[in-house]
Amino acid sequence: MKYRSIFDIIGPVMVGPSSSHTAGAVRLGHMARGIFGNEPTKLHITFYRSFAETYKGHGTDVAVVSGVLNMMPDDPNIPLGIDLAKARGIDLIIDTSDDPVAMPNTVRIQLSDEKHSLDFVGVSIGGGMIEATSINGFEVHIDDENPALLIEYLDQAGIIARVTARLAVERINISQMTVTRKARGSNALMVISTDQKVPDVVVRSVQDVPGIELVITLE
Repeated sequence: MKYRSIFDIIGPVMVGPSSSHTAGAVRLGHMARGIFGNEPTKLHITFYRSFAETYKGHGTDVAVVSGVLNMMPDDPNIPLGIDLAKARGIDLIIDTSDDPVAMPNTVRIQLSDEKHSLDFVGVSIGGGMIEATSINGFEVHIDDENPALLIEYLDQAGIIARVTARLAVERINISQMTVTRKARGSNALMVISTDQKVPDVVVRSVQDVPGIELVITLE
């Protein structure tokens, strides 16, 4: 594992008790909330493997809920996450599953409201570091260390080139890019990590590309 700073070794500034089971869980909830775009009315959390075995003792359930409420790992209100969610009228379900998954600290976070829904799967790697591994059934590998664009589009020739060209014109440097699709000619997902925040005017330009269905920014 490559460490980016001393905090990757000693862990993040956080409300404890565990960097992987608490701080990482908050960040996973926060990332899911950022992709969803607003506070959900329904929240279904499913824990797997190590998370499923220890989530009560480590407060992983409270941590994920707090992240979905837009808290960060050092927020003193994290212990109140579940109570705050219920007070806001969020329909909350917390489950465990013994279905096989690749990583021990895996959580599935399903958010919905009257307009849309999100099915998010992520893992806590350790030291508070996280990675999203699935978004609405698309396999991804996204951390929360760099800005990123999540672009859902119709799988057609030329769309990727038009998107990257619009970023190039604005001198937006791409640090990493992945593309995945469910089937040939169906919907696909482009994940573009960048060295700097993508301005709103550029995001709107990308949204105007024919065949683009949805653009989500992660900062």
